[in-house]
Amino acid sequence: MNNNSDQQNNNKEPYIPQPEPSSGSNAEKNPDEWITGAEPMTGAQKSYLKTLSDEAGEPFDENLSKAEASKRINELQHKTGRGLNNPQDSNL
Repeated sequence: MNNNSDQQNNNKEPYIPQPEPSSGSNAEKNPDEWITGAEPMTGAQKSYLKTLSDEAGEPFDENLSKAEASKRINELQHKTGRGLNNPQDSNL
């Protein structure tokens, strides 16, 4: 039995794969370039946009597309200050 080999294996930290850097996610793309941007907004977008609209005292349009809703969310986040510290919020 080789104690050196056992010690080396015990001292190694387990390999934890890291996610690949995102190169084309919606988080980085302009909503006008989204393939599904013309589809109706998602339920998450609708809920968040309603909340932001209410907080900002702005009208809520439930008929926006995904891309339009994303842009409107971004506008209202800047107006209300809500969600600006969390980049994921702006991609709903």
